[in-house]
Amino acid sequence: MMKNFSIGTKLFLSVITMFILFALAFIFYQQYRERIYKVEMLNMKLQDYNARMEESVKYIGDFNEQTLSGYVKSHYLPNVRVTLIDIDGRVFFDNMKKNYQDFPNHKGRKEIDDAFATGKGYDINRLSKVMNRDYFYSATYFPEDSFIIRSALPYDHELSASLKGDRHYLLFAALIMIVLILILRRFTNRLGDNIKKLRTFASRAGHNESLETEELIEFPDDELGEIAEKIIKLYKRLQTTKEEQNVLKRQLTQNIAHELKTPVASIQGYLETILENPNTDEKTQKQFLERSYAQTQRLTSLLQDISTLNRMDDAPSEKHFETVDISAMVKNIARETSLQVEEKNMAFSNNLPDGIVVNGNTSLLYSVFRNLTDNAIAYAGTGTTITLSAEDDGDYWNFIFSDNGVGVGTEHLPRIFERFYRVDKGRSRKMGGTGLGLAIVKNAVLLHGGKIVAKNNDGGGLRFEFSLKK
Repeated sequence: MMKNFSIGTKLFLSVITMFILFALAFIFYQQYRERIYKVEMLNMKLQDYNARMEESVKYIGDFNEQTLSGYVKSHYLPNVRVTLIDIDGRVFFDNMKKNYQDFPNHKGRKEIDDAFATGKGYDINRLSKVMNRDYFYSATYFPEDSFIIRSALPYDHELSASLKGDRHYLLFAALIMIVLILILRRFTNRLGDNIKKLRTFASRAGHNESLETEELIEFPDDELGEIAEKIIKLYKRLQTTKEEQNVLKRQLTQNIAHELKTPVASIQGYLETILENPNTDEKTQKQFLERSYAQTQRLTSLLQDISTLNRMDDAPSEKHFETVDISAMVKNIARETSLQVEEKNMAFSNNLPDGIVVNGNTSLLYSVFRNLTDNAIAYAGTGTTITLSAEDDGDYWNFIFSDNGVGVGTEHLPRIFERFYRVDKGRSRKMGGTGLGLAIVKNAVLLHGGKIVAKNNDGGGLRFEFSLKK
């Protein structure tokens, strides 16, 4: 029956039904408790009357008809009926009826049996066969006197009304219920609006439809509305990021294809020349083969760099980290590149102190310092000096890798770490660069919790400032 209702309406109906049932149960329980309380108070009043009568008459010392009737008259209680019953259940006094021989035996009456058993008893709204009307009875047993004093009041409309629970608070309860229903309805309406909008969002997102609709523009001003709005904004942001990533992937694919095209074309050209001209002299063939081999080395370097970047992008958290001695690593790189440095009449000034240790991936950290070194050797220029220094900055080591070469144009600095970006495309390819070295450097530094910037030195040359977490 409720399946066609919105979730807000279902929630409202479910909660309000439970609330009304609870409220009714509480009201009935409260009415019952109040009635019991009033009955007990009336019983206590009559029990007190019984006790005072026994005490007063006992003080006089005579339980005859005159004495008992005199007490009842002198201690007037409107419409009260007083009956005394002996332990055998026979009535021997009643202030309203005097034909005691016609009274039935009172054993078996609830209030009498309870009084004999526990000392006190009462019964509500029971018909008196003697008086032929309903009474509220309260009986007290006095063992020393061997009789029961039972007082009773007519159970008429007035007494019945006095024993009922006070109903004035029902109006207050009804007002509170109405207020709560209105508040709950407002809340469930807002909840329903949010869920409806989220359902619209889910449907449109699932069908790749536009999210720029009126339904998804404004949300209720509450916590759920704020969450729903943030979910949609986050989805839009992810969609935008996904589109940007797709653009970047297309650009990267185009760049890779472009970078592979040149060495592949060169290798193909040299080999075709050799195959189509079998009479080419051995020296020329060897020269072509050497050039082809050089291009395959460039292809190998390019593929290795691409593979390194992909591994960092796809699973950075899976890298194995260990204690790495940067000082020893840089010394090895200096020895490995010493021949290239000498060929260009350059110098490598390694100012790192011994004992620089960080927690990181050995292969990636090696790529950082090796790529920076190779980049400086390739582009700084003949007769220049490469300088590397570091400072301890608490949780980080701050490194400065600098050269006093030609530097780069200021317009190139913001893009120098982009993949396949080249300051001088023709010159870079001639020198065998893949265009990925500095991109690997930046990603590796970021992976190790640091950051890197490129600047031109005031006196000329290029400087890389980067940090590595200890």
